[in-house]
Amino acid sequence: MYCSPESAVALFVLGACIGSFFNVLIYRMPKGESVVSPGSRCPSCGTPIKWYHNIPVVSYLFLKGRCAYCGAKISPRYVLVEVLTAFALLALCAKFGLSKKLVWATLFLLPLIPAAFIDLDHYILPDTFTLGTLVWGVLSSFLGLSPVNPQDALIGLLLCGGFFLLVAVLSRGGMGLGDVKLAASFGANFGWKVGATALFVSVFMGASFGIALILLRKKGRKDKIPFGPFMILGAYICAFFGRELSRLYLGF
Repeated sequence: MYCSPESAVALFVLGACIGSFFNVLIYRMPKGESVVSPGSRCPSCGTPIKWYHNIPVVSYLFLKGRCAYCGAKISPRYVLVEVLTAFALLALCAKFGLSKKLVWATLFLLPLIPAAFIDLDHYILPDTFTLGTLVWGVLSSFLGLSPVNPQDALIGLLLCGGFFLLVAVLSRGGMGLGDVKLAASFGANFGWKVGATALFVSVFMGASFGIALILLRKKGRKDKIPFGPFMILGAYICAFFGRELSRLYLGF
């Protein structure tokens, strides 16, 4: 769908600002800290960051990736999250336009970005994101915002979540309950067909990555690899190509 240059810039700025807040969630939520107060501080020297040193993307580039006060290097991941969120919002708008489905997709998919990074760092998927998007999937189906009706959302929730729960039990800790809740969220938002396809794509990518690391001797067979990021990448892929992939893999 066509998006004017002015609209694209506005969406990019909005997405980058959301990404800046996501950085706060990624850093503070696993520590149990408030995401509201205190304001942003330098992780190295603890100096409060002034607003003009905290402009998404721009301040990082202007300060050359260093703290304005102590000169400590700032992780490039901060700007990565901002840019990633900005482009994700642009892509969703290009896919769904200014429609009801855009509201559904934005509130479902954007919160999964901080969830992916938290899982990368701490091997956890907070309930705020997994159960939050699950509830949103069911609610949005009743409101007529999502691509599935309430019946399909509930069936998807039970089937996708139930299958991953079985896998978690059989794997004896190889899969966490956060992954199970996220799988249920996929079913609630996509319905069971596209939800199952998203999980299939996730398993394929995760297994391929794990095998590659083992062959390269970067990981052992018993080493943990966070699966959440692959699930979330699978969700994004299926938000754009889910129906085509479901026909390819499931035959309908």
